Amino acid sequence: MPLPAPDVAASQRLALDCRSLLDHRVGKGVCGCCGALRPRYKRLVDNIFPEDPEDGLVKANMEKLTFYALSAPEKLDRIGAYLSERLSRDVARHRYGYVCIAMEALDQLLMACHCQSINLFVESFLKMVRKLLESDKPSLQILGTNSFVKFANIEEDTPSYHRSYDFFVSRFSEMCHSGFEDPDIRTKIRMAGINGLQGVVRKTVNDELQANIWDPQHMDKIVPSLLFNLQSGERTESRSPSPLQASEKEKESPVELTERCFRELLGRAAYGNIKNAITPVLMHLDNHSLWEGKTFAVRCFKIIMYSIQSQHSHLVMQQLLGHLDANSKNSATVRAGIVEVLLEAAAIAASGSVGPTVLEVFNTLLRQLRLSVDYELTGSYDGSTNIGTKIIKAHEERQLQEAVIRTIGSFANTLPTYQRSEVMLFIMGKIPVPGVHLVLPSTGSGPEGTRMIQVMLLKSLVQVTAGFQTTNMLTALPSSFLEPLLSFSLTEDPEIRLLVLQILLSLIDRHDNRPKFQNMSSISDISALKLKVDKCSRQDNLFMKKHGQQLYRHIYLGCKEPNSGRQHYETLFALLGLLSVELANEEVVVDLIRLTLALQDLALSPDESLPVYNRCAIHALAAAYLNLICQLTTVPAFCQHVHEVIEVRQKESHYLLPEDIFIDNPKLPSSVDKIDGGVLFLQSKITEVLGGSGYNTERLATPYVPQYTDEDRLSKRKSIGETISLQVEMESRNSPEKEERTPAEEITFETLKNAIDSVGMEELERERRRQVVEKFQKAPFEEIAAHCGARATQLQSKLNQIFEITIRPPPSPSGTISSGYGQTQNRSVPIYEMKFPDLCVY
Repeated sequence: MPLPAPDVAASQRLALDCRSLLDHRVGKGVCGCCGALRPRYKRLVDNIFPEDPEDGLVKANMEKLTFYALSAPEKLDRIGAYLSERLSRDVARHRYGYVCIAMEALDQLLMACHCQSINLFVESFLKMVRKLLESDKPSLQILGTNSFVKFANIEEDTPSYHRSYDFFVSRFSEMCHSGFEDPDIRTKIRMAGINGLQGVVRKTVNDELQANIWDPQHMDKIVPSLLFNLQSGERTESRSPSPLQASEKEKESPVELTERCFRELLGRAAYGNIKNAITPVLMHLDNHSLWEGKTFAVRCFKIIMYSIQSQHSHLVMQQLLGHLDANSKNSATVRAGIVEVLLEAAAIAASGSVGPTVLEVFNTLLRQLRLSVDYELTGSYDGSTNIGTKIIKAHEERQLQEAVIRTIGSFANTLPTYQRSEVMLFIMGKIPVPGVHLVLPSTGSGPEGTRMIQVMLLKSLVQVTAGFQTTNMLTALPSSFLEPLLSFSLTEDPEIRLLVLQILLSLIDRHDNRPKFQNMSSISDISALKLKVDKCSRQDNLFMKKHGQQLYRHIYLGCKEPNSGRQHYETLFALLGLLSVELANEEVVVDLIRLTLALQDLALSPDESLPVYNRCAIHALAAAYLNLICQLTTVPAFCQHVHEVIEVRQKESHYLLPEDIFIDNPKLPSSVDKIDGGVLFLQSKITEVLGGSGYNTERLATPYVPQYTDEDRLSKRKSIGETISLQVEMESRNSPEKEERTPAEEITFETLKNAIDSVGMEELERERRRQVVEKFQKAPFEEIAAHCGARATQLQSKLNQIFEITIRPPPSPSGTISSGYGQTQNRSVPIYEMKFPDLCVY
């Protein structure tokens, strides 16, 4: 009986089913040895490997595998798993040539396939990369890194919810710190680590579904690894914000590669990530003592400020300021390094924003300035001199103070005009003003500390006001700023007075005329100075009407100080000159001329105890200024009189001219008591010639006399004791105990005798005042309080007496009543008992 014909289709289906069943049992069973029964994707994968690995990837077969993967994307994950198995086997057998071929095939498949099922293939790919990175061979580590970088540059179509890059961050960071013996291989490993970190950042920074690369656990590994390689370079200067194209040799340098990676990382940082990126930088600089060198720290923050978005600059500033506060008790060199970084960062941030907390920036810097002064004077960070405390070096603290002052100026230059005005008022409020803040609360270093704080804060104001431009002087110099500032110009400290004058010059100079008044001279033609003179505006006129007399008085009193030197007089001349070209109208010109003639009289006065140099300097100042103002007024007769006097001085009294007195080692006469009238400027002559040109002759003929106020006495106070004595003196003058004024005494022989003997009375008065001051300095607080309370009670009783005399009770509607002695007495009825007509009630 013939056998039935075999069913070919059924046998083929059976073979296919067997192949599918064994498809997932790779390397197991008999089908793994039979090429005909192996799945097609495995045959295609096997075909890309040549017999000799040196021949490289079989390109024709690779194209077939790629076409198959694109045609059947559901097989992609199986292709990846099989390649991963082969690669693991080749690594274990040290067949590195086949390892390279497998990675090349994976790279090509990744570049070609962007289907929805690529996620499972990527898992196999990352598993293979991890296998290579775990190897001890540098070549495999570099190979795995290069493949990962290629993968990082691919934009995937579908997101991944479960992928983790923690291992890669840790491994690449470790490679950045490689200590391989061979320097060339060590450099390659480090560069591979840097490239790997850059790839991780690119792959994760914009994918919200990935692990957040900005978390501190990742940033604490990435940023120090980059800074470690950046520090290893020999280059000390950072480049411009947009790096130029580097040569091929520079591209091979780990430093160049690190800087590009660091810039890219910071450029991708959003508002909420800036802090996590900057904190590791601060910690790295702390841990490796890199603030003291300044160069590397400055370079790091230049890269940071140029790389981040400009609107985030103030966040970096705030972190630096907070770090400065955290290091308040660290060495001066560390604090100076942080301040230098702040200085450089502020200059770069000028194009962006310093942020909303502008005053907090200055508050922090001023606080550090105060602390530095305390440290310098006390010699320790905790105010004690115990054994074991750090010894403070005064010169390092001085360098820190200068750095803080420069930083304050740099910050101020980034601000608009209205904010700079606020900063000026803010700093002025911090200065212990004479008569207001007698002792600085935050300093425990006594009067010397208070003086040093005054100097430092005034130097800060000099920096803030440098280059200050305004159109309205009333807003630039309000009374709340100008009055306390001018009070410093009356102190006995010459350095403080000079700083005040420099601040005034910066604020008044709006047309850059200040440098033209640096050299005081009596030139015959001031057109060579090329002064910029603008018409005085209405606001300028109002400013001079309000504050002009204050400025004149302080100029006069500044010339009167015996310890004023050459710089003081040169600065006073510049102030007079700027007032003439910036704020002068006809009335101001007259007042300035009167002031100058009053200065000449001051230098001639025998009552003033001025040295010979000061008298000659005042005469020279008057000559230089009158020579300037006469040419500005363009009155020929005025100019002729001034030039005639100058010519006489050149022949007879050259020591009264600026060219001969404001030089090093000037030749001074033994005395200037007797000066011929020909070398003096005559008020009568000037009044006559200016009166003919329409100036106010009555005002010109009136000599200028400064008005002394309580401000003058307050500004001279040096201690609390003097303040209390002044208050006690004013109390005694205004005491209500003196109810009656003593009548005018007749001038008799006894009166004159008592006047002659008043010297002894003055001694008694001084002794009484000394006792009062000593009482207020040494007496217990309770005793002083009781004394003041008794005074207040006595004053109240006197006031009650006055009120009883002056205030009468209102007339009573009920009339009067008779007292017991037949006298009428007004009886006062309370308001609520009075009877009013109906018309008065509503």
